[in-house]
Amino acid sequence: MTIDFRSDTFTKPSPGMKAAMFDAEVGDDVYGEDPSVNELELTAARLFGREAALFSPSGTMSNQIGIKVHTRPGDEVICDAQAHVYIYEGGGIAFNSGAQVKALVGDRGRITAAQIANAINPDDVHKARTSLVCLENTSNRGGGACYDLAAMQEIKDLCTTNNLKLHLDGARLFNALVATGAAATDYGRLFDSISICLNKGLGCPIGSILIGDADYIKQARRIRKVFGGGMRQAGYMAAAGIYALENNIGRLATDHQHASALANKLATKDFVTDIMPVETNIVIFTVNGKYTAAQLAAVLREKNIRCSPISPTQVRMVTHLDISAAMIDYSLQVIESL
Repeated sequence: MTIDFRSDTFTKPSPGMKAAMFDAEVGDDVYGEDPSVNELELTAARLFGREAALFSPSGTMSNQIGIKVHTRPGDEVICDAQAHVYIYEGGGIAFNSGAQVKALVGDRGRITAAQIANAINPDDVHKARTSLVCLENTSNRGGGACYDLAAMQEIKDLCTTNNLKLHLDGARLFNALVATGAAATDYGRLFDSISICLNKGLGCPIGSILIGDADYIKQARRIRKVFGGGMRQAGYMAAAGIYALENNIGRLATDHQHASALANKLATKDFVTDIMPVETNIVIFTVNGKYTAAQLAAVLREKNIRCSPISPTQVRMVTHLDISAAMIDYSLQVIESL
């Protein structure tokens, strides 16, 4: 038995999800004729109180499509310095959109309206045109930190005043919804576009959805085609997404409980010097003295526990639906023995 805490991307489809995929009704999605894709897109759009949505193979593609529709070459995008769209998408903002980034140092991946206000460029031919703000909720590098709804409302108001678009990288947005009790429609009214992943905590093999108004999604569909993201009988994957939205959101609370249990046990060890506050399913902690991050990961691997050293001193562990209570109990015993 291998216990894989490296990422919630390691989840595999459950028997129920595989049955839904096998029974899916499919067509040609590029022609707009795949009924399962159409149902998934409509379901997601309605969940967030928006007009339309677009199914794509990956969260990176959804983010990059979303950013490109909102910007033009030479623009500037404001985001946190640890944002996934900035550090983990292969320089896509520059490559795909011809835009540059103004990266702000926030609090565990979260930036404020005041920071953004100070970062907006004046209307000056020497400056890039600030056109878009990107937020990430939950924040991956921030240890699964969640934005406060009121803080996001302040950012929305600022964007409206300054004629800026607001995009959400919501790869783990459902974790934030479960942890904070906020409604999906709260996000639908705040953001011009939202990208959500289906293949993390929701357990799908692939897939992401970009959500917005009808005209925005019409433009996004064209960009998806240019990016090579137009799929044909994609309904087999969309059926997994429908199953996930119907069955796998509420159970994310279990992942959060498992992450808290890991953090509580790690806090008792003298080689753990700092643990980021655990709000959802990500545990990031700092080691010192007895282990480097790589050494600790190697020791745990010998016990069939996998985790990710993300710096010389930091380790990340991510819980997900393929981590059972028994696996957590075993992991706690192993940590106790270190």
